[in-house]
Amino acid sequence: MLKLIPSPGPLRGVLSVPGDKSVSHRAVMLGSLADGDTVISGFLESADCLSTIGCFRSLGTEISTSGAGYLTVHGQGLRGLKPEADPAILYTGNSGTTTRIMAGILSAQSFGSVLTGDRSVNSRPMKRIIDPLTRMGASVTSIDDNNCAPLMIHGAQLHGITYRSPVASAQVKSCILLAGLYADSPVTVIEPVLSRDHTERMLRAFGADITTVRMDDGYHITVNPCSRLSPVPVAVPGDISSAAYFIAAALMVPDSDIVLKNVGINPTRDAFIRALRLMGADIELLPEGPEKAPSAGEDPDFLSSSAGEPSADLRIRYSHLTGAEIGGGLIPAMIDELPVLAVAASAAEGKTVIRDAAELRVKESDRISAVTEGLSAMGADIEATDDGFVINGKGGRSSLRGASIRCRSDHRIAMSFAVASLAAEGETVLDDETCVRISYPDFFRDLESLIPGNP
Repeated sequence: MLKLIPSPGPLRGVLSVPGDKSVSHRAVMLGSLADGDTVISGFLESADCLSTIGCFRSLGTEISTSGAGYLTVHGQGLRGLKPEADPAILYTGNSGTTTRIMAGILSAQSFGSVLTGDRSVNSRPMKRIIDPLTRMGASVTSIDDNNCAPLMIHGAQLHGITYRSPVASAQVKSCILLAGLYADSPVTVIEPVLSRDHTERMLRAFGADITTVRMDDGYHITVNPCSRLSPVPVAVPGDISSAAYFIAAALMVPDSDIVLKNVGINPTRDAFIRALRLMGADIELLPEGPEKAPSAGEDPDFLSSSAGEPSADLRIRYSHLTGAEIGGGLIPAMIDELPVLAVAASAAEGKTVIRDAAELRVKESDRISAVTEGLSAMGADIEATDDGFVINGKGGRSSLRGASIRCRSDHRIAMSFAVASLAAEGETVLDDETCVRISYPDFFRDLESLIPGNP
């Protein structure tokens, strides 16, 4: 349990957020499948990413650490994984990313595997990966016969398919594309809108033959069979999903002015910035040189990048936000940031509608229910819908009051309501602050560093 009070003044300071969780996962995965050593800087040492490391170590991959986010992954090649036992029992903790993407890799191996996680992961839907992998020739079954993990996987010779994904999901797409490296012919995933594309960018950097084409019926992502991945250094940018909490906090606490260093602004991930700008937010992308800063949604050349990932410094100033309608193609590019966007919308002037986000119901918790419950307790006018929220913002920090918040062991719920507490009247109590270790172990320390009066 953690008790929080409103910020006594404007937030100030310069902060570097931890490395991107999605990029960190993928760097370890592709580094393990490459021929040779992959050096990773800025790796996020969170519980989820450590689960990915643990799984690959159980498959014989040597991964050495040298502190401060530096890893060296000693790759074994696409067919070099060697489990300690057959079947390999792999524990993925709370990480749905590890579970779903690894299933694609394991579906082509010469050994059997069992993928299992904690109670939350073992309740999340896996039929969305079971079906396409089965079509490719793999044997993937839900041990409890409920289309959830634990999953029993028997590797096989995989076949190329064209798979139309009913939802835009980076985890599903990545699972199929990594399985496609082992297939006997090209594999194409068709998405209605483009989900985060970290896998495609990193595969391309490691030498895979992969293309993305926008067509009338959606985005066609095609990977050709691959015999070898070549390691490249990966510099992981700051995670925009982690930056989102400080962005929202600075926009909500009057007279705040902060800078966040080296934040990833991949155009399939920056919709949080675009949505807030629609609401009137003052968010500036700072170039490293004299060039003109780009607009969000662009993929600028001049910003630092590694494995195809652009990044920039962000300056955020307190803003008078107004309501907006957020949905459609913006949603897949900000699905993890929607809880804290709802918090920001509660302090905006007027109605905000967040729609097309039914995926929130099958995350670590039912985040639509969790956000609605918490903001209602804090006095916000919020209504849950099947696929999002309707929030009638009253404007200003005084529109929220402190309350007891049930975090549901969900890191993004805990961090979102920590932000809300800064702009509320009175004390806010989180029933479980330890769950932030899943993605951001030092979150509360970093948040305190921006609050006046703290060192």
